[in-house]
Amino acid sequence: MSTAQPVPERAVPAQINFPEELPVSERRADIEAAIRDHQVVILAGETGSGKTTQLPKICLNLGRGKQLRIGHTQPRRIAARTVAQRIADELNTTLGDLVGYQIRFNDTVSDASAIKLMTDGILLAELTHDRDLSAYDTLIIDEAHERSLNIDFLLGYLKQLLPRRPDLKVIVTSATIDVERFSQHFDDAPVIEVSGRTYPVDVHYVGDTDDRDEGVRQQIADLLAEIEQGRFGPRGDALVFLPGERDIRELAKALRYNDRLRVLPLYARLSQAEQNRVFQSGGSGMRVVLATNVAETSLTVPGIRYVIDPGEARMSRYSARSRLQRLPIEPISQASANQRKGRCGRLSDGVCFRLYSEQDFLGRPEFTDPEIRRTNLAAVVLRMLELGLGDVDRFPFIDPPDPKVVRDGYRLLEELGAVSARGKLTALGQRLARLPVDPRLGRMLLAANELGCLPEVLVIVSAMSIQDPRERPTDKQAQADQAHARFQHPRSDFLAWIALWRYYEAQRQALSQNQLRKLCQREYFSYMRMREWREIHGQLVIACRQLGCRVRPQLPEEEAYETVHQALLTGLLGNVAQRDEGKQFNATRNRKVVVFPGSGQYKKPPPWLVAGEIVETTQVYARQCGAIEPDWLLRVNPRVLKRSHYEPAWQRRSGRVMAKERVTLYGLTISDGRRVHFGDIDAKTAREIFIRDALVTGNVMKPPRFLKENLALMRSVEELESRTRRRDLLIEEEALVQFYDERLGAECVGMTSLIKWLKSDRAHDDILRLKREQILVRDPGAAVEAQFPPTLHWQGVDYQLRYQFEPGRQNDGVSITIPLPLLNRAPRYLFDWLVPGLLRDKCIALIKGLPKGLRKQLVPAPDVVDAALAEMTAEDSDLCAALSRILKRQRGVQVAPSDWQPRQLEDFYRMNIRVVDTTGKLLGQGRDMASLVAEFRAGEPAAAAPQADAPERKNVERWDFGDLPAVWKSTAAGLEVIAHPALVAEQGGIAVRLLDYPGEATLAHEDGLVSLAIKQASQLAKSLRKSLLAGNELVLAFASVEVDRKQLIEDLIAAVAHQSLRGVKPPRSDAAFKHWFDTLRGSWHADAVKIGEQLAMALKAWSAARTHATILGSDYHDSQKDCWQNMASLLDGAMLRHAGTQWLREYPRYAKAAEHRISRLNGQFLKDQKAMELLAPWNEKLITAESDYPGLVRLSDEAFHYRWMLEEFRVSLFAQQMKTRLPVSSKRLEQQWQKVQEWTEQNPR
Repeated sequence: MSTAQPVPERAVPAQINFPEELPVSERRADIEAAIRDHQVVILAGETGSGKTTQLPKICLNLGRGKQLRIGHTQPRRIAARTVAQRIADELNTTLGDLVGYQIRFNDTVSDASAIKLMTDGILLAELTHDRDLSAYDTLIIDEAHERSLNIDFLLGYLKQLLPRRPDLKVIVTSATIDVERFSQHFDDAPVIEVSGRTYPVDVHYVGDTDDRDEGVRQQIADLLAEIEQGRFGPRGDALVFLPGERDIRELAKALRYNDRLRVLPLYARLSQAEQNRVFQSGGSGMRVVLATNVAETSLTVPGIRYVIDPGEARMSRYSARSRLQRLPIEPISQASANQRKGRCGRLSDGVCFRLYSEQDFLGRPEFTDPEIRRTNLAAVVLRMLELGLGDVDRFPFIDPPDPKVVRDGYRLLEELGAVSARGKLTALGQRLARLPVDPRLGRMLLAANELGCLPEVLVIVSAMSIQDPRERPTDKQAQADQAHARFQHPRSDFLAWIALWRYYEAQRQALSQNQLRKLCQREYFSYMRMREWREIHGQLVIACRQLGCRVRPQLPEEEAYETVHQALLTGLLGNVAQRDEGKQFNATRNRKVVVFPGSGQYKKPPPWLVAGEIVETTQVYARQCGAIEPDWLLRVNPRVLKRSHYEPAWQRRSGRVMAKERVTLYGLTISDGRRVHFGDIDAKTAREIFIRDALVTGNVMKPPRFLKENLALMRSVEELESRTRRRDLLIEEEALVQFYDERLGAECVGMTSLIKWLKSDRAHDDILRLKREQILVRDPGAAVEAQFPPTLHWQGVDYQLRYQFEPGRQNDGVSITIPLPLLNRAPRYLFDWLVPGLLRDKCIALIKGLPKGLRKQLVPAPDVVDAALAEMTAEDSDLCAALSRILKRQRGVQVAPSDWQPRQLEDFYRMNIRVVDTTGKLLGQGRDMASLVAEFRAGEPAAAAPQADAPERKNVERWDFGDLPAVWKSTAAGLEVIAHPALVAEQGGIAVRLLDYPGEATLAHEDGLVSLAIKQASQLAKSLRKSLLAGNELVLAFASVEVDRKQLIEDLIAAVAHQSLRGVKPPRSDAAFKHWFDTLRGSWHADAVKIGEQLAMALKAWSAARTHATILGSDYHDSQKDCWQNMASLLDGAMLRHAGTQWLREYPRYAKAAEHRISRLNGQFLKDQKAMELLAPWNEKLITAESDYPGLVRLSDEAFHYRWMLEEFRVSLFAQQMKTRLPVSSKRLEQQWQKVQEWTEQNPR
């Protein structure tokens, strides 16, 4: 223990022995005098001089250490422990009595201890509670030449402390040291030099090899073989220095075949038991110690006669630019080389083999760079701020650190939140300084306390504070890896520590200490390091509780992965990496790293990871890795993130200018593309974008009142431009931008700020309103606007017109919107006349497209058109035909329909017809009305917009649905739509439907009425089905003509019902239907029987014709085929049902005419062929017309008459002697066909 108060004088041996063989003993009187007369003494003693063990005894002999203590620092724990043991042995006392040592978590010092060996880190830690080091009257800073960070900090602090402690004696020692620098540092303190080795050491420069790996191993093996054979003198033990553990393992593996050698490794991570083997004598074979530079100072390996020095060591170097702690293998300095040489020649003559040239040695730096120039100074800065020692730049270091490294230390602390931007210690920094761990580890603990995962992070941080307790003996690496694999976590090496902790704690409680030691040995764990882990954990728990943190005694059953790693990230933000390709990662600060092969994440590396440390050896390795999500990094410490913004753009939905944000962490992109409010980042640019892309264009969700009016005004001018097909009426966009920029408040960067600004003063809304004269460059006049009306009126409907001036686009020109339910009522030719403002130009273009011979007679075209338009009025007729009539009358020029080329005109000279559904959704568009009508007529008929009181219904059994109007009005796409209700006979029954076309509705309604009448007169229909067209003779006739009797009877029954509807208005109410049905039922049976008799006669005649045809065989095939096609047409259901009784009575005559024709084919075939040729064109006209206009014969009386004229014409051609019912000829057919065409023009489909 250490205390600031003196204790009663300790018992000190009256007689202290000093080995005479040690050079320091010879200079004891000089040293004692220097210590007695000066506050600071510099002792430069070479290796082997005995200064480390004898100086504490000399101080003790001077009477020091009786009340206060003699403090003796060592750079390494192993040195502190072994030196304390040697001094105790020389003083004939037990360790812990007069001499004690304190290292991390191991303290043997008692009240009786006058000499205290300790690491320099222990002495530094005492400064936190004993600023004046009042527990000591003497301090020996040993091995100062190593210039570790702790040593430099202690030397600087002691320089400040000595004036306050004149009683304090300071002795600075080293084997090889820059004496003058230390002397100057302590104001020209006296220097005493002590000779070193007592036996000479021969130095052999073996020279280097091209292969610094395998070649060096071979050199060492050869030298050891020669030493063992006695070539360089008596056979003796050898000490071989190597850069790292891997080199020791590989060389040990190479030497294991030589059974005359006893190979012993020595390095800091080695277990204490294996380290002790180095200091034990005995055993067969020449002892070969393979050591890192841990054996370079303080630690004396006994009995060494030979030293082999490859001249390299792994040095820790920190790069402030990359924040990378590198461990490169570098050539050692001359001082280190001499230290290594001094490890032999202590007991007899020694030999040192240097595996490099003497010239190389002389060219090396004299001293090793002090650690303060090659390490991160964050912990030093934090400690100095906590102790109030002022700025690092002003602290009296022997070698002041690089200012860049100092700034880097401050930056790291600022990133951790420990210091402010001005370099002052924050409240968090004060708490951080009280934790006995690296600042980054301490930051993890504080974050874990906030996140509620302190128990887990305590385990991890304490594990990261020690050397890895998992051992991998050289000869049992596979077994060790297998034993350790069970603790691995699939996503994180950090959580592997928790798994190991749980296991070890369970075993510790269940086993005795001896059993636990054996378990650790069996499962390849260092018992001492596991114990050290627990001790550090315990100290950290105490430290956290002293800070007010609540530490649960037990770990949770399951770790909170996210919060644990978020806590770890607070201290490891500089160690984040993203996977690039394969196992390669892009780390922060533009580093390329790979996962360390010993990591559990090596085989399946995650996309993102955080590493406990990033170290450069043969490669840049990320060690102790855990998978993370990049989103966590956004929340850990936003202050260290750099945000850049690009592609700012107006976003209508949010009403703000949004930009894409790229977030980087020390150069590593962790988030890209997330949209953020740009107004908070660059208000000036955001305001400009808001004006240009929102206010000027009107692209906002809910425009304020001024903007609604401004946009409406601009749209009116834009529409005027589209109508007149010019782009010089509206002012330029820049003028509008300037208008808003001059009037809009500077804080208006989006809709929210705009609304707030408008509410602050009602006058703001008024000053932002545009006037027509402000946006209209030139006024075309009201007359021009009238030439381009907004609607087109036709038969009580105002169709909306829209104008677009977009050459080459589909909507260029004038577009008219027609709801699909109104397509049947739309004019067919009126759209060719466009609007008055475009009609003149279109007519001029049409005339210019005429053949040259006609075009020359119609010049100048504009004058010709003006004269023609003066006599023309837009109507639903062909524009080209109207022009032809006017030009013939005015100019005497005959223009045939084929001369006009309307299809060659530019698209905007033809109206674009937009067909929409009832909700306004575009169904199709084009510039050919006929094509659109055909396209949508071929599909399902579109009903009016559905309404609650619409008359549609299904499965009608009787008339129980009230009156059925002839017209049903509704709205579609803002226009009134007229539909036509009708009873419709469907496959599954009878329904009430709304149909588009009146003619279609009329025909469907008649069919529906007949179906409903048959359904209600079911008994009558059943009786007629049994009695009509019965008898054996008719059975043979049906078979001969190949007609289905059942279907023919159904058509016959329906034909009587259809006949009863001729000349009467189809019923549309219950009463009218009942009246009609009662009338029909009264005569239905008798009328059906009469028609049946007529059909029976016709069937017998056609049967006879069939009999004659069998005699002809396949002769006169065309004539026979025409005869049977005509019979099938007359017996077709549609023809039979709607022929009417007046023409059904003629069926026997038509059948006898067919019989007559067949019977005379043998003698009049050529005449029959000519008659067929004469009949065919008239038949074809009707067939074509019916395909273009379904239901034509039923709807048009002219077409109905023409149909039966054709039958009479057939009789006149093939059976003249039977005479016709009415006069008929080709001329009369032509006249009748003209009437049919006129009807179709007057009643377009």
